Amino acid sequence: MKDLICDEFQNTVSKYLVRHQSILDILSKIQESTARVNRATIKAVTNCGCVQIHAAKKEMPPDATFDDFAITKLLDNNLEGELCADCKEMVETELGKTLFYLAALCNALDLNLYDVLLKEHKKLSTLRIFNFT
Repeated sequence: MKDLICDEFQNTVSKYLVRHQSILDILSKIQESTARVNRATIKAVTNCGCVQIHAAKKEMPPDATFDDFAITKLLDNNLEGELCADCKEMVETELGKTLFYLAALCNALDLNLYDVLLKEHKKLSTLRIFNFT
């Protein structure tokens, strides 16, 4: 089922990508849409305030293991709070545009987005914490 949704999305992008079919356009649009995701996230912090960033050097116990990181949350994402409905909508919209151009790039390079996701999932499942992405 999930492969059908991914394939259907990729086919829909193929049908409706009219203005930016050049690989150069697609690459620049991916970069632009990623910047917009960053900007929407930053605005949630600086304009709205629904989330806050609290970052500082993390103190790591010298005897900490990799399992400690996952179990005890020694590392966190430095965010406090949750996106409000408006900010969530904005971030989701911008992420959707990024996915659109990612699918367009896959189409231009004759790649199947679902296959790319499967390969990455398999790599993550195999390498687990040693992937370090």
